[in-house]
Amino acid sequence: MVNFGYTLMTEQSGPKQLVSYAQQAERIGFDFEVSSDHFSPWLVEQGHAPHAWTVLGAVAQATERVQLMTYVTCPTIRYHPAIVAQKSATLQLLSDGRFTLGLGSGESLNEHVVGQSWPGLARRQDMLAEAIEVIRALHTGDLVDHDGEHFRVESARIWDVPDVPVELALAVSGERSVERFAPLADHLVAVEPDDELVSRWNGVDGAPQIGDGGSARAIGQIPICWAPTEDEARELAHEQFRWFAGGWSVNADLPTPAGFAGASQFVTPDDVAENIPCGPDLDHIVEQVSAYWKAGFTDVALVQTGDRLQQRFLDEAAAPLLEKLRAAAA
Repeated sequence: MVNFGYTLMTEQSGPKQLVSYAQQAERIGFDFEVSSDHFSPWLVEQGHAPHAWTVLGAVAQATERVQLMTYVTCPTIRYHPAIVAQKSATLQLLSDGRFTLGLGSGESLNEHVVGQSWPGLARRQDMLAEAIEVIRALHTGDLVDHDGEHFRVESARIWDVPDVPVELALAVSGERSVERFAPLADHLVAVEPDDELVSRWNGVDGAPQIGDGGSARAIGQIPICWAPTEDEARELAHEQFRWFAGGWSVNADLPTPAGFAGASQFVTPDDVAENIPCGPDLDHIVEQVSAYWKAGFTDVALVQTGDRLQQRFLDEAAAPLLEKLRAAAA
């Protein structure tokens, strides 16, 4: 069975709106909800960036059933891994065991704000691996001292440890990151429906297996732009998500919304529509989402682009779209 999720997009909605959307998404029947964790939006037009962990704490109290997840948190620069360990343990308690900690190597857009240098990818991955070690150690509830290459922890202990352990989902994008992080993770995170990621993950010694009774989930995410007309959807997607056309290799290193505006100035609505299903045709959206479960993904989170039509999407389109997705995936 494929699980379908709803994305709490902190870059495009305020904190109270996000909590309200989370409640409605649960009532509609989404299986899980993921939250982005940014200090800045990609574009000025998006206009928001509330603190994701505060929002998730409120969502944990405002919902009862839906699974929760960060998609994803960088535990290396803006946050020290000891703090990530503490707040993820707390969120697991508040949500009664419904939380998964999604982790990744980060983007300059969010991490540069604390005034530290933005390291290259290899160093960021080294930092992430060490951060995972710190988080795992602290989640035991034991007293931890750690003197590593990138982080120090002195006589630290998580005093409120949940009975249900916090599982870690790691964002990967290629062979090297899969080999590095699959043995350290409980689940896979990716933003492209690449079946090779899943097969490579399953081929790594010590990695939890995805599919065929394995315990690991492969969790993907796809932006969509539902609107009453295709033209309105294309306009909205271009306004809010033209940054998406840059790809991870570009987006990870741009430091400001102004940088994303410059990098995306020649992206057209047609360019965006090639990557994001736009319009009222739910069958077309289902066709695009199906690439994930055909690639072996167990979970897919939908991103409805923009706040302007978010409430209308939830009121009019989300329930029939879920029905179609579940029928197609079955």
